Amino acid sequence: MGVNAAPTASTRPPVLRRLGPPLAALAAVAVPAVYIAAVDPNAPGHYPDCPFLAATGWWCPGCGGLRCVHALAHGDLSGALHDNASAVLLFAVLAVLWLRWLWAVSVGGPAPRIAPGARRWALIALLVLVFTVVRNLPVGAGLAPPLV
Repeated sequence: MGVNAAPTASTRPPVLRRLGPPLAALAAVAVPAVYIAAVDPNAPGHYPDCPFLAATGWWCPGCGGLRCVHALAHGDLSGALHDNASAVLLFAVLAVLWLRWLWAVSVGGPAPRIAPGARRWALIALLVLVFTVVRNLPVGAGLAPPLV
């Protein structure tokens, strides 16, 4: 087989071996999500406070993320969006990327490569910064999670 030749059916690893990495990634996300679904972050005393919020009084981009996961696990999309809309968007993007990965390896292709590049990383950083600032302004109060 040449250097650039695609693997044939006889040289591809078995389907269970190919599915191992995406299924392991799913388990790595599902186990903590199940815990967060069971242990309510809205009840005080279960999780540590955000150090950024404690130091500055501002919601960080991740504040409300645990509550968001808890709400999603219980089917409350509007509550999840209120707790952390950027996390809901991130989870949706990651789910699509994971499904692409699962499909690619299940049909025997290579795992998709993701290389955002400097401009996209800068855009992502700018969006996170804008989200952080807006959720801390009176106009963006609906983007801030409720105080517990």
